[in-house]
Amino acid sequence: MRVLMKGNEAIGEGAVRAGCRYFFGYPITPQSELTHYLAKRLPEVGGLFLQAESEVASINMVYGAAAAGARVMTSSSGPGISLMQEGLSYLAGSELPSVIVNLMRGGPGLGNIAPSQSDYFQAVKGGGHGDYHMIVLAPNSAQEMLDTMGKAFDLADQYRNPVMVMADGIMGQMMEAVDLAGEIKVEIPPKPWATTGMAYHTGKNVINSCLVIPEEMEELNLRLEKKYEVISQKEQACDQYMLEDADIVLVAFGLVSRICMSAVEKARAMGIKAGLIRPITLWPFPTELIEKTADKTRAYLAVEMNMGQMIEDVRLAVRGRAPVFHYGRLGGMVPELRDVLAEVKNLHEGGAGR
Repeated sequence: MRVLMKGNEAIGEGAVRAGCRYFFGYPITPQSELTHYLAKRLPEVGGLFLQAESEVASINMVYGAAAAGARVMTSSSGPGISLMQEGLSYLAGSELPSVIVNLMRGGPGLGNIAPSQSDYFQAVKGGGHGDYHMIVLAPNSAQEMLDTMGKAFDLADQYRNPVMVMADGIMGQMMEAVDLAGEIKVEIPPKPWATTGMAYHTGKNVINSCLVIPEEMEELNLRLEKKYEVISQKEQACDQYMLEDADIVLVAFGLVSRICMSAVEKARAMGIKAGLIRPITLWPFPTELIEKTADKTRAYLAVEMNMGQMIEDVRLAVRGRAPVFHYGRLGGMVPELRDVLAEVKNLHEGGAGR
């Protein structure tokens, strides 16, 4: 069955289908339709929706439900996600699986309600204190937003780690046909570590990220580092488009990747061998594929709705073997196809790019 849904609604339905039964959050544009949808949908499946008094409260409620073994999520936009950073660090340090959705808006500060990708650093570099990573997923359609939620909850449980699903405000608001075919079958793995109450003679589970003895804190950090290494090796994901013979490679995620796909097609019609790499995981970043293309690529063009953030990870992957340029729009402006195509044409003709 195909249904016309907003991206925000697709995320909500995807979460329900993934077995999420608890949501704690606070409304903020442009993701408020997600909270509206789950406020109605979760009680239909025996779940709980609770509007917290703030984003700080909501992320700590997520901590509590995750500690009890529940599949739980929250959602917000840039300013709200900023308020959650301490809680996100706690979730990572305590190894609690949970899903956080960020529908990005223009910034910095309170900014505006227009779409942006300016929260990239905040998400992939760890916006809270300490050495930690969230797994960060970047869908680029309403269907993928729905499907990604299942992947997000599975990864969170598999690695006992918070997972962020990140898109821009337009993707939350746009409407597309979504396939809802098939039965909802969810297998949630056992969680013997959860604080669900245990008989005294069997001991007790303790979940904590506050280790006052430096040696113990270091031991936790080293264990987390090993986990992040495994995630980085196994979970890199990306799409590639017309990449086989490309000598100018665009790199873009989310909504911008769809614009860049059209730019690649038009560039090909002009005789320019352009291709596209679309990161699906922003962390771990798909370094391996970019490394493989670096020796045959004349130039890379990172296209983003920010001042230049993902470009740093592209440059690290390329390791100086080809120039990497950037084209971006700021503050809620969306790159236009004609402008991206002009940048590609300029690079093809030997221009310096930006």
